[in-house]
Amino acid sequence: MMNVVRRAGLALLMLVTLQAHAACSWPAWEQFKTDYISDGGRVIDPSDPRKITTSEGQSYALFFALVANDRAAFATLLDWTQNNLAAGDLHAHIPAWLWGQKEADRWTVIDSNSASDADLWIAWSLMEAGRLWKMPQYSDTGKALLARIAAEEVVTIPKLGAVLLPGKVGFADDKGWRLNPSYLPPQLARYFARAGAPWPAIQQTNLRLLLKTAPKGFAPDWVRYDKKGGWQLKQDKGLVGSYDAIRVYLWVGMLHNDDPQKSRLLAKFNAMSAQTVRDGLPPEKVDVATGNATGNGPVGFSAALLPFLQDRDAQAVQRQRVADNFPGANAYYNYVLTLFGQGWDQRRYRFTARGELQPDWGQECASSQ
Repeated sequence: MMNVVRRAGLALLMLVTLQAHAACSWPAWEQFKTDYISDGGRVIDPSDPRKITTSEGQSYALFFALVANDRAAFATLLDWTQNNLAAGDLHAHIPAWLWGQKEADRWTVIDSNSASDADLWIAWSLMEAGRLWKMPQYSDTGKALLARIAAEEVVTIPKLGAVLLPGKVGFADDKGWRLNPSYLPPQLARYFARAGAPWPAIQQTNLRLLLKTAPKGFAPDWVRYDKKGGWQLKQDKGLVGSYDAIRVYLWVGMLHNDDPQKSRLLAKFNAMSAQTVRDGLPPEKVDVATGNATGNGPVGFSAALLPFLQDRDAQAVQRQRVADNFPGANAYYNYVLTLFGQGWDQRRYRFTARGELQPDWGQECASSQ
């Protein structure tokens, strides 16, 4: 009889534990899986008629799955990414950046070029999954991919140093290089610096990239570095900070307070904070050369600024906007920005001063909307 009671009690305890785990899941992530991820592990952007998948989407989803301690989703996402974007082997191939419906009855890689920001997030997520879940096979794959990134997506620019190109091809010519300040989050740069050359040099060059390309305190989406003239920041170049650049503020805001770059970067980009506080909304576009802002950024911009804004009242305004206008099933980019920003705001994760993930897998339940 005692054994029966014990078994019943154990069953009840297991049921309560399972219920508590389910109740304290990340509702916004669960909804993202429902709305955007196929059963086979493909993140689908429904706004494009080709129902595209990007390496960016796969990389962000891997990060969110790790934050959520969702091992099954992580494995499925990784399998799809490796099999469809990396010819079955992330050790040997950097992922193609674009996959989708190429012809009426053909689904395949549409553009085989790479996107280095996605590649870095995949490598980092694999290395951190290996550490946190004690799965060395993930760590090994992440390290192999990182080595391939260094070999295929890094160049040394005279007078500037080692730089991460946005992709394998198309970003360098006889006169200079085209770069994207949002592609290497400073916390990932710090994390990879421990891997040795060329990453410590890239970390320092990345800081110069962020500081030197924001003359009025606003980051550009894209910028050019010419062999003769250096950074091309003149007003007549039409440099704009918008849908790419919003991630710069997100990454900076999520830096650990002990990261020596954080205070300097917050001060550099204070103009974005001031503009958002003044208008009550983040701008959609900013002329980087003049600082003139136009339009209202979508709700994902508000979510992205939650870690960045240092004023609690300003945070509260954007937090309420996110709660009142949570992205739906046809807003991929707004949704991933919201998972990043709101997830951080709900303390579901942090980055350590070493650039490692500090997930809060045991936290009390937090509302997703």
